[in-house]
Amino acid sequence: MNQGSVKNGSGASYTQALLLCAFLIGTCLFPLGGVLAQENYEIQVYDSETEAPGKFMIELHSNMAVKGTTQKTEGVLPTQHALHETLEMTYGLTPWFETGFYLFTSIQPGLGWQWVGDHIRPKIRVPENWDWPVGVSLSTEFGYQRRKFSTDTWSIEIRPIIDKQMGRWYLSFNPVLGRSLKGIGASRGFEFNPNFKISYEFSSRMSGGFEYYGSLGPLSGFDPLKEQTHQIFPAIDLNLGPDWEFNFGVGMGLTRSTDRLIIKMILGRRF
Repeated sequence: MNQGSVKNGSGASYTQALLLCAFLIGTCLFPLGGVLAQENYEIQVYDSETEAPGKFMIELHSNMAVKGTTQKTEGVLPTQHALHETLEMTYGLTPWFETGFYLFTSIQPGLGWQWVGDHIRPKIRVPENWDWPVGVSLSTEFGYQRRKFSTDTWSIEIRPIIDKQMGRWYLSFNPVLGRSLKGIGASRGFEFNPNFKISYEFSSRMSGGFEYYGSLGPLSGFDPLKEQTHQIFPAIDLNLGPDWEFNFGVGMGLTRSTDRLIIKMILGRRF
């Protein structure tokens, strides 16, 4: 996804506005709960934009935990030195609606390249002609991951997205809610997994800043700090043209439950 900004453009019809409202209401009524669906397979703070109608985006998300877990935990394979490769394919259906599909894979030391799971992600945004002062959209992600890669095999994620371009500064906040539908975390209820990004455009070709990823635990009562996950990624974005996306970051874990050092890269091409 390209770094977002609020733009002026063609409007949505009355029917489109009703569909948008129905989607927002239906999503809010969906039974949620707690799982960090993103985990270490797609480390990204989302922007509010959607792909233009007929546009097709392919992204490769690559990351490795240089310092991560070294032993199985509750049946889940360790993360240290495992290379995660995720293929994301997104298609724009209308000026305000897109659908994405994820193929998660992992190259485990000594075990080779393995399929992890698949997710589907519809995303809808507030139409441009509503002229809101910030970009607003809503992403819903649902899918399956194999048990040896996650304690929860089926999960859903609801991701509100609020962002703003202010001159050379860009801000994005994703107050993510997630739920395990099947697995160890299925009884935990709502979990709060906030993401945040702040970046500055140093030139027409490069922006840099910080990304934050957290998992605080159930809304009914957050986990103790030592069991929460908090990561800070100094990151850069390169502007290689309107059809390309490039993001690179090095993440540092701030608690003992977080992988201590992760390197990530996103490379995308729009067709």
